[in-house]
Amino acid sequence: MHRSGRHSACFYAPSINIWARFLVVSLASSLPCLTHAGETTTEGPKRPAIKSNRWQEDWSVFADPILQTQPFDRLKYVPLFPGDPDSYLSFGLTLRERFEMNDAPGFGTGGNERDSYLLQRAQIHLDVHFNENWQFFTQLEDARAFGKADIGGADENELDLRLAFLAYTQTFDTGTFKARVGRQDFSFDLQRFVSSRDGPNVRQSFDAVWADWETGPWRLIGFVSQPVQYSNDRAFDDESNGHIRFDTIRIERQVLGKNELSAYYSLYDRDNSHYLDAAGDEMRHVFDVRFAGSANSVDWDLEAMGQVGSVASTDIKAWAIGARVGYTFDDAPWTPRIGLQFDTASGDRHPDDGTLGTFNPLFPNGYYFSLGGYTGYTNLIHLKPSIAVKPNEKLTVTGGVGLLWRQTTADAVYTQPSVPVANTAGQGGLWTGAYAQLRADYTFTPNLTGALEAVHYEAGSTIRNAGGHDSNYLGAELKFSW
Repeated sequence: MHRSGRHSACFYAPSINIWARFLVVSLASSLPCLTHAGETTTEGPKRPAIKSNRWQEDWSVFADPILQTQPFDRLKYVPLFPGDPDSYLSFGLTLRERFEMNDAPGFGTGGNERDSYLLQRAQIHLDVHFNENWQFFTQLEDARAFGKADIGGADENELDLRLAFLAYTQTFDTGTFKARVGRQDFSFDLQRFVSSRDGPNVRQSFDAVWADWETGPWRLIGFVSQPVQYSNDRAFDDESNGHIRFDTIRIERQVLGKNELSAYYSLYDRDNSHYLDAAGDEMRHVFDVRFAGSANSVDWDLEAMGQVGSVASTDIKAWAIGARVGYTFDDAPWTPRIGLQFDTASGDRHPDDGTLGTFNPLFPNGYYFSLGGYTGYTNLIHLKPSIAVKPNEKLTVTGGVGLLWRQTTADAVYTQPSVPVANTAGQGGLWTGAYAQLRADYTFTPNLTGALEAVHYEAGSTIRNAGGHDSNYLGAELKFSW
């Protein structure tokens, strides 16, 4: 559901931004004295590193108070049961501020024109380790979009429960068993199709039961889940229900050294789905295989997915392929990596024939193509050469040029995540357009990172004939984690 964000911007912005500035300044003022994550102290153990999934952090080394050298370290390790160093409470927070300017969302079709706004995501968490086996993790999230003209479900979600799960880990002689029950998130591989959705402002959570078994080079994963459906009418109103299910069984194996071969089957079941050529209850069977790794200076990530099933009485036959390969010049200045990316996903070739060929990208990550949102993983052929350099250990600069076609002209041009551009289905040619992307990522400290990204999309004639035009995106981000 879309609604105006201007009123909420005027109401929330003063109090939230004052709090955000105070928090960042207060905590960041201590940053110059911080040791680096992963840096060895004089006693030997390493300080835990901040992770994207905060529940994966292990602060048990702080059982030795000598290692607590930074402000607020006592809150990272609060002993729970005396005599057991693996029993503790740990508090943390993450604050992300991103300014975005988009002069033509959706290429300016449908009345979408220039927009600039601030996206703010604030998270606080409590991590409870009862012992070496049992963990309870909970995280609250407040995501706001200040000044955004058209607010979607992934832009804003006032204070709500994002994660709350109980986890169990047990190591045996033959392997390790792990299980989680509750509200959680998960992602696979490059997050082409299953992600925690870190690109948009509101991350994706699942109410799920998860289990995996790891032994030697093998890993077997299984889960049943209901993706969380986000509401923004009041605080703590998000919920999952039986109207959408996503269940998976996956197997992984290390081959030829540390290279990874994996495959999985998923059931995607959703009530009242809508496509250009079908509407109704959707049951989609998903089959995926992936091979990724590196050898010498070459890296690769190859993935293919097939989908069958039905939407109401319409059969589904859809597919997608994604490939990334690269070569890194390890001995050259700035360690350049030359990359090539290729993606293709099916569209619906013959409307009204009883078969839906439109690929469903499931739960994609907004980072995969670019943050501009101009490219969806549906009815797509995408070719992107790129180069990445590291002028120093803290800075990475990436540039690329993406060339885009439709897989079939019978289906629409799509933007992220899978939104058809009006008046493009059955119109024009295969060529969609081209975009140039430049991104810089900088690590100020282990707790503070920043990023700049600029994207220019040169629209093809199909988009122009539909009322669209060239588009530009600019994003600037700061992320503080404690």
